[in-house]
Amino acid sequence: MSETGSAIAPPAPPPGVRLPAIVPPFLSRPTRPLVTLLLAYLTTILGSLMLAAIVQSFAPQAESPDFSQLSGVTALVALVLFAPLVETLIMGLFLSILLRFCAPATAIAISAIGWGVAHSVQAATWGLVIWWPFLIFSTLYVVWKQRSLAWGLAMPFLVHAMQNSLPALAVAYPDRFAALI
Repeated sequence: MSETGSAIAPPAPPPGVRLPAIVPPFLSRPTRPLVTLLLAYLTTILGSLMLAAIVQSFAPQAESPDFSQLSGVTALVALVLFAPLVETLIMGLFLSILLRFCAPATAIAISAIGWGVAHSVQAATWGLVIWWPFLIFSTLYVVWKQRSLAWGLAMPFLVHAMQNSLPALAVAYPDRFAALI
């Protein structure tokens, strides 16, 4: 209570970041991390599944990424920990550079498109699906970096690891989780 007897209001959250129009507005403020993680994961996985179904319907014979050299724990570590960590660090570096020269919405869009192109090198149609989660990961970085660099890196890393977890299980243990692919 203040001297006047009224309750002290909590500090206002940082102003929202202007995002690309396609990004859900709940991602615009760095508040409620656990809720944001859950909603961001649902947004990335559902969007990816929808885009994958669309791509599959137009290009049923399209090449998929080849992870046949990975199995078991190695696949899980590579796909759930290593890839999200390295890609988050690279994404953060490029977004930090982009944000010096363009608005957040533009930097986020360029990042998502860039990651889509980069993933298309391994399988051409993969980039048509991957741009969506990277739009969300890039948004998380830009928004949560307002709190700190640690938050800016942690939030997209965690959602990326969650995004990769089901496909990683299918790669690691195809006999048990083949239906996930």
